Amino acid sequence: MGAHRFYFGRKVTGAIWLFTLGLLGVGWLVDFFLIPSMDRAADRRYRQGSVSYDIPWLFLTFLGIFGLHRMYMGKWITGILYFLTGGLLFVGVVYDFLTLNEQISELNGGSK
Repeated sequence: MGAHRFYFGRKVTGAIWLFTLGLLGVGWLVDFFLIPSMDRAADRRYRQGSVSYDIPWLFLTFLGIFGLHRMYMGKWITGILYFLTGGLLFVGVVYDFLTLNEQISELNGGSK
């Protein structure tokens, strides 16, 4: 799905991975070597705080249409709305893939 690229803040290549199945598998091999550098860059870019990045990303990746990631972040109204509408017909889930890191950074007190 390319969720690992979204997680590290690589929106464009995450979308490419999503729609091309990881560049037909070649991208997964490349990422094996690139993930350590993407991790270091993400550590510098995103602020840690009371809301973890890992749990909402796991919820979004595997249960996004149920809105558990939004409920975890304290966004109960939109979480329930996602639950009732299948992630706003999956459009909301795609939006969250693109913006989740920024949403969490904002909850944790702004970006670095």
